[in-house]
Amino acid sequence: MGAEAYVTKPYSPPQPQVRPSVRRVDLPLLVAVFALVIFGLVMLFSASWDFSLTIYDEPMYMFNRQLLWLGLGLVAATALTFFDYHYWRRLIVPAMLATIVLLVGVLLMNEIRLGAKRAFFEGSVQPSELAKLVSIIYLAVWLYAKRELLHDIQLGLIPLGMILGVVGGLIYQQPDLSAAATVLILGGLLFFLAGGDLKQIGVLLFVAIIAAAIVVQISPTGRERVDTFFAGIKDPTQASYHVRRSFEAIVNGGVFGLGIGQSKSKLTGLPVPPTDSIFAVIAEELGLFGTLGLIGLYVMLVWRGLMIARRAPDMLGTLLASGLVIWLGMEALINMAVMVGLLPFAGNALPFISAGGSNLVASLAAVGILANISRQRGEGTMTDDEWRKSYSASVDLRGWDRRRRVSRARRVQRANEPTSGH
Repeated sequence: MGAEAYVTKPYSPPQPQVRPSVRRVDLPLLVAVFALVIFGLVMLFSASWDFSLTIYDEPMYMFNRQLLWLGLGLVAATALTFFDYHYWRRLIVPAMLATIVLLVGVLLMNEIRLGAKRAFFEGSVQPSELAKLVSIIYLAVWLYAKRELLHDIQLGLIPLGMILGVVGGLIYQQPDLSAAATVLILGGLLFFLAGGDLKQIGVLLFVAIIAAAIVVQISPTGRERVDTFFAGIKDPTQASYHVRRSFEAIVNGGVFGLGIGQSKSKLTGLPVPPTDSIFAVIAEELGLFGTLGLIGLYVMLVWRGLMIARRAPDMLGTLLASGLVIWLGMEALINMAVMVGLLPFAGNALPFISAGGSNLVASLAAVGILANISRQRGEGTMTDDEWRKSYSASVDLRGWDRRRRVSRARRVQRANEPTSGH
């Protein structure tokens, strides 16, 4: 053996794996949204033709308008997919101010439809739907910026309450009780996810319950809906006319449904079948199997959104993804629960299904932001210690586990491990 056999090469440490800065959009998320949109178009076509003929003298009126709004929503979703969500830190304040101007403007316009002042242009544009989306983005950015101060009630809870109070109050004046409640609930959830103290959250919850009770008492609409709800819980025959007709449609549908286009209730007085009552039409035409399939698509959407939030590169991405997907899931849950008499009547749309351009565009915009966060998942080394502490706080229940701390070493180790696959 030659001398060269004993010469050792200098040691070179293994090179860290470089993670791609841009990844593919979460495919299961896109599949769920695509299926919901197509399903929604089919059911809207079935639910709207007689209603459109009666109200607008044109059977395809609502369906054609939904196609136009869908095109606009897809453009918004595509643009937001490639728009880095970190730039919202610079743009969200002007966006929130513009939203507040729109909410004030809709009150000043005094265009009353069905007893409410919610929209511009003959009911086509509802700022309250935009307000839900913008409020989530604003709260996520604000909570991320104030993450070090959330435990200070004067710098955390009180400013948060003021933000939610302004937006929720303007929406309530339309009046749109369900949209105002949605904004407040999402604010509390995001405050919890950002690391807010449980004592402060308890105070916020207590104040919210008291405020809700006062609103119900002073609002004729709210009081009527709550009274009718409790009457329907005791005796379904005493429920509101809307819920009773929904029950009729669900019973008619049975397990397998009457078939697409064969709903009878939409022709015999079911209130607004293309919008608030479209879930009842689905239950009648597709039966239990169809409704379970629809629920499965929403579950898939929420699951993928929460996975995107879990894999987000920073706390801002986690808060944004969590807030957006919880909002979409909560809107669907409220709409379906109202139709089966499990909640007081609310005007929440069924995302991607109900007729309504404002809700459809806002929902697709939320999907675009989710897709952008999914493209950046795992980017960098995740060295933001404040984010890990805040995120881990949701595991240890904000200090309730003082006897048993949840170990963070495993989370830190996983964060620094290279990822594989797509």
